[in-house]
Amino acid sequence: MNSHEQWTSKLGFILAAAGSAIGLGAIWKFPYVAGTNGGGIFFIIFLLMTLFIGAPILISEFIIGRKSQKDAVTAYRVLAPKTGWYILGHFGVIVSFIILSFYSVVGGWILSYLWRSFTGVMSGLSHEEYGALFVNTIGNPYEAVIAQFIFMLMTILVVQGGVQKGIERASKYMMPALFILFIVLVMRSLTLEGAWAGVEFLLKPDLSMVTPNTFLLALGQSFFALSVGISVMVTYSSYLSKKESLVKSAFSVVGLNILISLLAGLVIFPAVFALGFEPGAGPGLVFVVLPAVFNELAFGGIFLIIFLILLLFATLTSAFSILEIIVAVVAKDHKYKRKPAAWIAGILIFLLGIPSALSFGILSDFLIFGKTFFDAADYLTSNISLPLGALLISLFVGFRLPRRLVKQELELGTNGIGRLFDVWYFSIRFIVPIGILLVFLNTIGIL
Repeated sequence: MNSHEQWTSKLGFILAAAGSAIGLGAIWKFPYVAGTNGGGIFFIIFLLMTLFIGAPILISEFIIGRKSQKDAVTAYRVLAPKTGWYILGHFGVIVSFIILSFYSVVGGWILSYLWRSFTGVMSGLSHEEYGALFVNTIGNPYEAVIAQFIFMLMTILVVQGGVQKGIERASKYMMPALFILFIVLVMRSLTLEGAWAGVEFLLKPDLSMVTPNTFLLALGQSFFALSVGISVMVTYSSYLSKKESLVKSAFSVVGLNILISLLAGLVIFPAVFALGFEPGAGPGLVFVVLPAVFNELAFGGIFLIIFLILLLFATLTSAFSILEIIVAVVAKDHKYKRKPAAWIAGILIFLLGIPSALSFGILSDFLIFGKTFFDAADYLTSNISLPLGALLISLFVGFRLPRRLVKQELELGTNGIGRLFDVWYFSIRFIVPIGILLVFLNTIGIL
């Protein structure tokens, strides 16, 4: 017998959706992408992309999911029967496999570093030794693969429990803890002598740093951080009660995501500048610079452990949502299928991720279009697949679904949204798809 689960509360949904959005995208990826692309100007472009393109797409996925009350593939079959739009759901599942395959590798790095922090290995090293430690950690094939496997195991164990007993319960504890820990770390970082230079780097725009690629990276970062473009939020919103407001929920998720991205920058950049490090350190910014930064502080070992636990929480909540879209498609509301679906999908993702785990060691010389497995998977999903999926979702909601149906679903749980609907509807039909196309054309040099 089919029984479609639901979140037990609006708060549970918001925390789970925010947990999906607030992961490595906001905490690991945003600081290093911002650091290598001008800081303040990248943050402003990212903010604009999130508000004017990412947020409308998020609302669109909410509409598709709650209206259909189905998984990512079946949702398109229900809302657009006898058409090929269901392929968009399959596209999301495939991209989810790829994202989690390299995402789990970084989750493994966090576990490796957390273990080293607890055992005291991380304290007392020189700046150069922290860099060598990162290279050795990600280059060790056994450690990289085993740590990735443990991370996937943790993800599977939660997702197999279902929406209420697994994902929602975990998110209710993880998300508030994440926010509290971030506030503590921001306060500590901002009290360092010379920290204001880092604040200026993050918030003061430098137009000379803008390139065509800046817009593509900001757009990809927005979609990656919000978990839109692959129908993750279609799946999550399918568990949402008809009594809740999609608009308020979307603004809550977007607001929390922007806030955590800002806090991540305020944790990292003031400390980096105060202690003379380079903000453009790349993907190793968190793993190389921050341990060295914390080592310079009183009680730095404790602060490093707190930060790594925070980063693990955020990474896991995002991993839950990515695996959930796959499990929901396979299980299709049959509770007895959820557990085997979670294990089979999780193991397949782990196997797919092994080349990415080995990209910094024995497979470092094996390149795809000049990129390692890890970098190729990241670029393919963040900068191509997510914007493409978002473009198709905007066209689906804007031109395939009846306007009346879209407005009716968006007004549920509210006292009416008035002119706001007209603004959003115009945006999802024209501004969003044109904006995405312009970014792509600009990046490849046509504009």
